[in-house]
Amino acid sequence: MEFTVSNEQSGLRLDVFLTEKWGQVESRSNVQRVIKAGEVRIDGRPVSRVSAKINAGQIVEIANLTKADSAGLIVPSDIPLVVMYEDDDIAVINKPVGMTVHPGAGHTDDTLANAAVHRWPRIVAIGESDRPGIVHRLDRDTSGLMVIALSQPAYTKLSEMIRDRKITRIYTALVHGIPKSSQGVVDAPIGRSPHNRTRQAINGSGRPSRTHYRVDYDLGDFAYLEIRLETGRMHQIRVHMDAIGHPVIGDQMYGRRKNLPNLNRQFLHASKLEFKHPVTGEPVSVSSELPDDLKQALETLRE
Repeated sequence: MEFTVSNEQSGLRLDVFLTEKWGQVESRSNVQRVIKAGEVRIDGRPVSRVSAKINAGQIVEIANLTKADSAGLIVPSDIPLVVMYEDDDIAVINKPVGMTVHPGAGHTDDTLANAAVHRWPRIVAIGESDRPGIVHRLDRDTSGLMVIALSQPAYTKLSEMIRDRKITRIYTALVHGIPKSSQGVVDAPIGRSPHNRTRQAINGSGRPSRTHYRVDYDLGDFAYLEIRLETGRMHQIRVHMDAIGHPVIGDQMYGRRKNLPNLNRQFLHASKLEFKHPVTGEPVSVSSELPDDLKQALETLRE
């Protein structure tokens, strides 16, 4: 990972420069540890002095991303983001299927957090250390809308709004079977499965969880649903729909093995966000149509 020093940045300390450019999310200490470990070079020469001054035109390189990442830094990555709404305080992005929200095992520099830090460097000090600016998540194989805080006041308020259930989150899903009622509520606590640590499950000692659904239309063996989250537990929609006998199509963890031709993921898309702006109080409403792979799967059923 390389950065070129601009005229405006000339004369900065090395640790200050990297903190601004690379995304240190707690303090300058992690950046300083990486520098002292000899993992930073200026114009190809290793530099271990954190107070070293940099000059315009120099190339600052982080030599070992794996070691650097383990120090607690978010590596900015030039990954395109589809931005549906943006102002000084928030952005709403349309996350593609296959993108992990924040770094974890096997994903250190290709996540939404990496892309967001690259696009909005100012968010590096906002929120939690491994997910700057991020106030809610989507599963890797769920596409759709997410709101990101671009300022600390927005982060604080959005976090409160999520907690107080003041952000409306609407999903579109295709499920196996047709629910008996055209609309309903699944009210069942969700916690980690006692049998498989990677799964969530209906669990009496879990956290309260409520999912509202409405059948928009049926397709014989399948139903096309609009789903609204009242709470936002991990895998909530997938667990709740499976619990009532209508798992999400393509869900390899909670669903059935039978899938649609040419659909390689779960048919679940975060299609709408509505909330009052965390700073101005003005209403915000953003919608996202189905991505091409889900449109094609739907057309296959209609043929």
